[in-house]
Amino acid sequence: MHTLQVAGVTVPAFVYGTAWKEDDTARLTSLALEQGFRAIDTACQRKHYHEAGVGEALRQAFAGGLSREDVFLQTKFTHEAGQDHRLPYDPEAPFATQVAQSFQRSLENLGVERLDSYVLHGPSTRSGVGPSDREVWEAMQALHAEGKTRLLGVSNVSLEQLQAICGLGGTQPAFVQNRCYARKGWDREVRAFCRERGIVYQGFSLLTANRAELADPRLIAIAEGMALTPQQLVFRFARQLGMLPLTGTTSAEHMRQDLAALDAPPLSEAHLAAVESISG
Repeated sequence: MHTLQVAGVTVPAFVYGTAWKEDDTARLTSLALEQGFRAIDTACQRKHYHEAGVGEALRQAFAGGLSREDVFLQTKFTHEAGQDHRLPYDPEAPFATQVAQSFQRSLENLGVERLDSYVLHGPSTRSGVGPSDREVWEAMQALHAEGKTRLLGVSNVSLEQLQAICGLGGTQPAFVQNRCYARKGWDREVRAFCRERGIVYQGFSLLTANRAELADPRLIAIAEGMALTPQQLVFRFARQLGMLPLTGTTSAEHMRQDLAALDAPPLSEAHLAAVESISG
């Protein structure tokens, strides 16, 4: 299994994302684990995730022989604006209490005693970070200091917001998880900042956000020359750039193909530059 080291923690090099799967979450998470995924991403946000469904799949997997140490679990705290009416916390409570309540709900949903990565799902404002974000981040740092989560991360951030969060001091984010658009240089500026700070960039929607690029004749030609599907090429490209990719495929065959992309030979410098420059 391909892995990377993040702040002393061994992390599988491909993550299975569980967003937008609703009542199929348990079945598809089980399927992903059966195909070989060992890192699972979810969120305590019932609007887009069914975290308890992930927990159901984990219970089945652990009963079937996998151990807790075999699976890297990442979930998120989501501000009220990103939730629907099924809130995992008291919205009238202080933000530190909201984080504590959401975190406890995640442990209960997942059936575990500790998380591997806890992520701020997104800042509360479109630009910069607000007082609520600072309070939430401090509460998340406290969970890390108490050993309740091994790593912290932030998601859906601009470069400006990431710089502001890193400027708050204390425990720094180990991960940044962003939707990754080819037309924006595969989030080049944020990736560059992450590389400077030793932060691992998690790229999601690598396929769904880049449908035009996947159909580009140049990308298809490179993929065919490497005996890969265009989708596999994108994931191999992402890993070569240093990204930790996410996939949310519902197909067992595609799950196997996605994981197999990590075993493909590296792209040449010319091909790497070509894919990085493609913009539909």
